[in-house]
Amino acid sequence: MEFTREETLDRLERTVADGDPVIGAGAGTGISAKFAERGGVDLLIIYNSGRYRMNGRGSLAGLLPYGDANEIVVEMGHEVLPVVEDTPVLAGVNGTDPFRQMDVFIEDLRRRGFSGVQNFPTVGLIDEDSGFRQNLEETGMGYDKEIEMISEAADQGMLTCPYVFSEEQARRMTEAGADVIVSHMGLTTSGDIGAETALDLDEAAERVQAHHDAAKEVDEDVMVICHGGPIAWPDDAEYVLHNTEGVVGFFGASSIERLPTEGAIQEQAREFKDIEF
Repeated sequence: MEFTREETLDRLERTVADGDPVIGAGAGTGISAKFAERGGVDLLIIYNSGRYRMNGRGSLAGLLPYGDANEIVVEMGHEVLPVVEDTPVLAGVNGTDPFRQMDVFIEDLRRRGFSGVQNFPTVGLIDEDSGFRQNLEETGMGYDKEIEMISEAADQGMLTCPYVFSEEQARRMTEAGADVIVSHMGLTTSGDIGAETALDLDEAAERVQAHHDAAKEVDEDVMVICHGGPIAWPDDAEYVLHNTEGVVGFFGASSIERLPTEGAIQEQAREFKDIEF
């Protein structure tokens, strides 16, 4: 079911007022969504990398030309939306897609039952100093298009929860109408297909705080949560939340569906193999 922006924000604000963290969960399959919801998450997010991740491939496959990212999200919606009972579901939208009329696409997502959007795939994961990133920005496929997408979704009354990678992006996304800023620390570490190169937790906390402060300069009401990099496990998220001020939650994709699945399936298989007869 679709939730209005106001309904979702009211839920999130009550969660924070009760002293609980806002938790968002990536859902690459219907079963991930079903049991993340039963675990009490506040938001579910469908984006194309969830399909690759749950097929055993790294999340950065979502940035590569392996499929139409926006169409994949629509397809995944058919798998996830029908099994979700009472949790707002967000769509990861490729805002740089040059083959979409973004206002029409966002309207269609809302009609299908999505309650909000996030900017993924995002060029924010590509080093700003690289020639590739600079060329994307110069040829109309840069982060500005993601900001425009968030602005369009906000104008259409959808919840907006964009990824940001810098203080400037935090300010600009907040100016565009973002409701929840997701401070992105890079590809999640840990597990079989997690990143090995990442910040440490103290560096992550410092960066998350900087993103928070920049966003709050624009709008005191915007919420800020953290995601990615070394913030992989519940203890990691707890550490960052204890070492920042005003950051109210965590969004996990690999952390909530990939990492638990890797260990659980391996251990279950091992226990069956250990049967004696």
